[in-house]
Amino acid sequence: MTPSPQNHLIELLPRRDRTRLLALCEPVELSLAQVVGERGTPARHVWFPVNAFVSLVAQVDEHPGLEVGMVGREGMVGAALALGVAVCPLKSVVQGAGSAWRLSAAPFRAELAQSVALRNVLGRYLYVRMDQLATSAACLRYHLISARLARWLLMSQDRAHQDHFHTTHVFLAYMLGVRRVGVTVAAGELQRQGLIRYHRGEIHILDRSGLEKASCACYQLDQQAYAAHLGSTGSTHTR
Repeated sequence: MTPSPQNHLIELLPRRDRTRLLALCEPVELSLAQVVGERGTPARHVWFPVNAFVSLVAQVDEHPGLEVGMVGREGMVGAALALGVAVCPLKSVVQGAGSAWRLSAAPFRAELAQSVALRNVLGRYLYVRMDQLATSAACLRYHLISARLARWLLMSQDRAHQDHFHTTHVFLAYMLGVRRVGVTVAAGELQRQGLIRYHRGEIHILDRSGLEKASCACYQLDQQAYAAHLGSTGSTHTR
């Protein structure tokens, strides 16, 4: 596998820094449900997704966890290493299979020390990630399940780069932090409005603009925060 450097953070680097970073990376394939980071464990790699995407999951007590962020080609998994912290703060689970660039922790830290451009790009990305984490917390507290589901579907579509993808009620409930019946009701509502088709784990986005209207404002806030500090990713559905 030889993917082109389609990760947006890598694309933002000057040519010399980008070439040097990619020479240190290895192309890998991420599989669905693969865990690339466990909370409280050493971070051995950083990952720059190309067409894969990863859920960032917070875990509390005996609860199964709650998605608080999502990373695709616009971002990076293992960003704590950019702050000099070698322990994963969240669980990172592959939500969409695909390709990524992987770099071991030691050479990443060495390159970070050498490249001012890389430090600047990742500094802006970390700021955006903190902004999005805050938005996610408020969204969970104040917004209806149907609006949150619409937001989640838009975020997934942005990273999947296609209008259909596979998921299940169990996974959606896990990501949204609700019971399965809540997902059933919310998905049914979106389906009755003609925005999606959902059958046996296959989701098809039928009306993108309608889904954006059904989503809470948090989706647009996330987009605006990213665009203000890192620009457009150049994808069909900008994220």
